[in-house]
Amino acid sequence: MMGPLSIDTYLPAFPTIARDFHVQPSQIQVTLSACMIGLAAGQVLAGPLSDTIGRRLPLLIGMAGFTGGSLLCAFAPSPFPLTALRLLQGLGGAAGIVIASAVVRDLYSGTALARFFSLLMLVSGLGPIVAPIVGGQLLRFTSWHGIFLGLALVGLVLFVGSARWLPETLPPEHRREGSLPRVLATFGSLLSAPDFLAPALASGLATSVVFAYIAASPFVFQVLYGVSPQAFSLIFATNAFGVIVMSQINGRLVGRIQPHRLFVLGLIISGIGSLTLLLVVVHGHLPLLALALPLFFIVSTVGLTSPNGNAMALAGHPREAGSGAALLGLFRFGSGALVAPLVGLGGSHTALPMAVVMAGISLTAGLIFFFLGSGRWGGRGPVQALSSAPS
Repeated sequence: MMGPLSIDTYLPAFPTIARDFHVQPSQIQVTLSACMIGLAAGQVLAGPLSDTIGRRLPLLIGMAGFTGGSLLCAFAPSPFPLTALRLLQGLGGAAGIVIASAVVRDLYSGTALARFFSLLMLVSGLGPIVAPIVGGQLLRFTSWHGIFLGLALVGLVLFVGSARWLPETLPPEHRREGSLPRVLATFGSLLSAPDFLAPALASGLATSVVFAYIAASPFVFQVLYGVSPQAFSLIFATNAFGVIVMSQINGRLVGRIQPHRLFVLGLIISGIGSLTLLLVVVHGHLPLLALALPLFFIVSTVGLTSPNGNAMALAGHPREAGSGAALLGLFRFGSGALVAPLVGLGGSHTALPMAVVMAGISLTAGLIFFFLGSGRWGGRGPVQALSSAPS
């Protein structure tokens, strides 16, 4: 849950932070980018390290870093130190994300791997539901500083829980040599393997579509449509609930329909939803529901693309689970960090940059999987693969 906790809890406070610091929305969105850069880079560090020394110690170090970074964020006096501290917070939280995926790969394989990634999505999906609601409600009683104090408390609880109840899942005989050349060679091997690269890149881009929505939605809903922070948090939580529902549907279907077909279905729904959103925004200032409905379908498809993308990418690389999970996180959060500032280029009174970025990324994700992945999964493109799926 470290990703959504780090990203979503303070979203209702975006306009408030911008007003307090007397800056433009794009400068506050950079703090989101900094956190996602940390979440991406931290996974590149923690993933290979966990392949070398085990899962527990890197996780505990990460949770300690997240707790300390959150505490310091609460006292940031201006946007620049807040941005730097958000980077530290993301670096710590990254360990939780990458090691959770590596632990699942340690314990499961095959269809069970995809099913348990769907279960993991259920747990992580609670974050985007709970986090903005908690953040919005905290703003009734405290300022945005109190939100970061709350995150520090959550980090402390997770640190204690991991220290007491998480067993080591990677025995010494299964660990890899930890030299830098060996780590780089492992990354190179994964990046040159089409069965890893195609789903990893496409899944990363599909997730960055959601990050574009995350970065822009506080201003689109609260400034453009005038909803309160509490109402925004409920809208955001509804979309996150769609991710949970879709991931659990995926968990039930994955034993009967191959993961790559479900993955393609998610890409298609996301692409159609993004193009619909772009048409709605270009048309003009339509009712809130006209904007919220395509966003719901776009966000929900992460419940298909993320677990199946993870399962496909890691299935053929059990000994590189930590490194593979790190690259998956790098693609997701790295691309998210790049798109977050783009959606704020038009200011806080237009949704057009958000819609353009989401549509462009959705189509790019589909094209990448079509060209890189069609030869790996049956020699068929996404449309052909989907059409042959059992009903």
